[in-house]
Amino acid sequence: MAKLLVIGGSKGIGRETVLRALEEGHSVRAFSRHPEGIKHEHPELELVAGDATDPGAVAAALDGCDAVVSALGIPKSIPALARPTTVFSDATAVLIPALQAAGIKRLLVVTGFGAGESNAAMSALERMGHGFILGRAYADKAVQEDLIKASDLDWTIARPGILSNNRRTGVYKVLTEPSEWHNGIISRADVADFLVKAWQEESYIREAPVLVR
Repeated sequence: MAKLLVIGGSKGIGRETVLRALEEGHSVRAFSRHPEGIKHEHPELELVAGDATDPGAVAAALDGCDAVVSALGIPKSIPALARPTTVFSDATAVLIPALQAAGIKRLLVVTGFGAGESNAAMSALERMGHGFILGRAYADKAVQEDLIKASDLDWTIARPGILSNNRRTGVYKVLTEPSEWHNGIISRADVADFLVKAWQEESYIREAPVLVR
């Protein structure tokens, strides 16, 4: 039985990834500041409290795992989004050497449509609104993506469009070519489905697709 570490596993896409991996028969370790927020019990689920920017906590959380999903987020309040943040790049700068030291190659990370080079696929209107609301977070996600791409890991970067809390359908588009990239809606559960499938199938390695319904 393979074991997956999900960083940011107590809510949002992280929580959905935990649940999907358990459904697929895997052992899962959910790592976050408040892992009890997942509100789910399973014999193959382990909850670990910790800070993703703490090297010691991250190294301990990696012990015995085969792969990692990083689904960190920040509060969706206007004050939180308005503040500069480096949490994504700081956590990634800790995670990459910890993975290398542990001999774990597989890393799957959630950023979003508009991060990195996918920003160029936005219309001028989309870019204006996105920059006003999410610009500070996505500036750091771009740094995060650069760190990941510069590593020797078997990484996949998932860039979902606008997120919903709808149920998992298993029907969504994985857009790998820049000419195909566009915004759209996708459920958090379907993003989780993609992450677990990409891990299981060893697919989309060193790719950063956009995900939409």
